[in-house]
Amino acid sequence: MLFYAWGEPRFVLVMMASILVNWFFGLLVEKFKENENVRWLIALDVFINLSIIFIYKYLAFTVKNLNLLFHAHRNVPEIALPIGISFFTFQAISYVIDVYRGRGEAQRNLLNVGLYISFFPQLIAGPIVRYETIADQINNRRENLQDFSDGVVRFIIGLGKKVLLANNMALIADHAFGFGNGTVQWFGADMPLTAGMAWLGALAYTFQIYFDFSGYSDMAIGLGKMFGFHFDENFNYPYVSRSITEFWRRWHISLSSWFRDYVYIPMGGNRVKTEARHIFNLFVVWLLTGIWHGANWTFILWGLTYFVLLVTEKKLGLHKEAKYRWMNPLKYIATMFFVIMEWVLFRADSLGDAVHYMSCMFGADGWGLSAPGIFYLTQYRYFWLAAIVGSLPWVPWLGKRLKQECVSAKRKWAADVISGVFIVGILFVSVSYIVIGSYNPFIYFNF
Repeated sequence: MLFYAWGEPRFVLVMMASILVNWFFGLLVEKFKENENVRWLIALDVFINLSIIFIYKYLAFTVKNLNLLFHAHRNVPEIALPIGISFFTFQAISYVIDVYRGRGEAQRNLLNVGLYISFFPQLIAGPIVRYETIADQINNRRENLQDFSDGVVRFIIGLGKKVLLANNMALIADHAFGFGNGTVQWFGADMPLTAGMAWLGALAYTFQIYFDFSGYSDMAIGLGKMFGFHFDENFNYPYVSRSITEFWRRWHISLSSWFRDYVYIPMGGNRVKTEARHIFNLFVVWLLTGIWHGANWTFILWGLTYFVLLVTEKKLGLHKEAKYRWMNPLKYIATMFFVIMEWVLFRADSLGDAVHYMSCMFGADGWGLSAPGIFYLTQYRYFWLAAIVGSLPWVPWLGKRLKQECVSAKRKWAADVISGVFIVGILFVSVSYIVIGSYNPFIYFNF
């Protein structure tokens, strides 16, 4: 609670209310689990939780759009967004539903519910930890030196992803996306956003958002392990995907699985009588996925375009394994093209900015790389190289091979020394960047 209150003390009351309400509903649901009317209790709990999100996250957006639609002039409320509200609210909903499904017992102790909902390693940036994952660990976890050591290593890797890769990629991406009118500023002069610079900015954001999200997930998983908690993985090298379906099996796994298990399957999933109903279920899931990410039409369209891509892919069978090997590179290129274009839509401040940026990517303001592009490509070349290597499963593969070679040569200590030096080096350089006050954007305010 002190950790959360450090930024804005009054929002602690929102979290405390969430903890108290869901603790109470968890006890009620367990008590009346066999009653056929228990679903009304669950519906009421979900309504209360979603109302909290709506008031803080979507009320201003809704009033603004209603004013535009009906030419009204109602005051748009200025409501600050409690950090991480979508994460801890979804976890609160998971608690009550998992108790109902028998995937964890209701906690009599209010502090245990508080531990689950306000657990600070993943509180502000995820991953979304479902109650069934750690229901037993709340009371029966065991801390040990090996887990603590593994947790420290995992935390340092995540820190390096965020501080060294995501932050440096953010400098390039923010420069490219900084102007919605198609120009970028360079030494006080406005220069056109050429296709080369636009693609460079899009690629930089593609790396930024991956290393930012996965870096925070690594830090959360590492911190959890230090305390004896074992969380599920949240990212599995999504940029090696050869289909959009595969991408979403690897990207933000905790979010996609949450919508699958708490929205898609309860609506019937793909086990419905008509294809139209199946498509409708997918539409609802991806509409909600877009809305969850933020109160902006760019996020809504982002979710809906993924819905179109996924339905098209399934209809044409493109998500299946390629019949011929030579098709795999083409499938990979096509997948990454659409993923990058989706990230442009996700990053843009408005739909108009997204359209303009995409037009620049295809030569609306020239095709060259421009002076800023050449600078960011050459001066940041080592960060580009590290980002490419880090987004592919090469480092774990090399580490595994190194360990095997050292073990076969009866020099296991050599692998430990090399990996230890590597980890300590990441920690030292990361802390150095933090100390000198390098650029450190926080992109989770929307969530």
